[in-house]
Amino acid sequence: MNNDILTSYVPVKCGMVALVGPPNAGKSTLMNCLLKQKISIVTPKAQTTRNRILGVVNEDAYQIVLIDTPGLHQAREPLNREMVRLALESLTEVDVVLFLLDVSLPLPKEKDTEKKEQLAEWMQQVKCPAMLVLNKIDLLDRKELLPVIKAYSELYPFDAVLPLSALRDEGTEQLINAILPLLPMGPRLFPEDIPTDATERFLVAEIIREKIFLQTGQEIPYSTAVIIESFKENEENGLVTIHAAIVLERDSQKPIVIGKGGKKLKSIGIAARKDIENLLDSRVNLKLWVKIKKNWSKNERFLREELGF
Repeated sequence: MNNDILTSYVPVKCGMVALVGPPNAGKSTLMNCLLKQKISIVTPKAQTTRNRILGVVNEDAYQIVLIDTPGLHQAREPLNREMVRLALESLTEVDVVLFLLDVSLPLPKEKDTEKKEQLAEWMQQVKCPAMLVLNKIDLLDRKELLPVIKAYSELYPFDAVLPLSALRDEGTEQLINAILPLLPMGPRLFPEDIPTDATERFLVAEIIREKIFLQTGQEIPYSTAVIIESFKENEENGLVTIHAAIVLERDSQKPIVIGKGGKKLKSIGIAARKDIENLLDSRVNLKLWVKIKKNWSKNERFLREELGF
């Protein structure tokens, strides 16, 4: 019998870990850091992550399946409600929950009952160990760290509190060491050479959306969806041709994304193509165009059928 087949059944520490927390806490940055490669898109703007994204950390003695989730927030519109629903559903499916907070934000006050109640509401579905991860400690003076840990520890009875900087890869080894004792022994859930279960189409759409976030103003990103309409590989010349539609909600947004003489759209395409070529390890011909779908973020059928919520 093939030894490679036998080794796939050797029990290791293996389990699922959800990364949850408010928008812009650094969940995607932490996942990319632990994976040592970019799977989740990252921008300075809140609510960049819209879907659950799975990443697999493989080592000889363990496999940690990370689930990056949309930011938890007070949701009113259909798109936002779906994002929060996905995040909260993840809490019931995992072995460990990591709740991330940005320590550069103002500290919670002792009598901040509203914040405590909101956190308790989010965490009420958790039936497994939950650790508080205080991210972005690189933005703090070290002498400020203990008061910060104390203040956030009082929000909820977490099993552990771990400060780190995902951006600088500081404290992440301690995080892994804290997670491993909480995971069951068993076979790997995914092959060792697969870093994510996301399709190439999904990852390409996310890359394009990231470049739109980075190259447009405050209003545009949240009104943007990306649909991959065609994805064709030519084995003879090694070229992948991708046609993608950038979907906006209002006619007034179209010239902002296209830019004068098409310059903005071209810039978005150039930046996206570079990352897509790295992802696919192939030359890419990327064709982008912009179309309007009135109030798509409030259209539950569009969210379900086109964006997969």
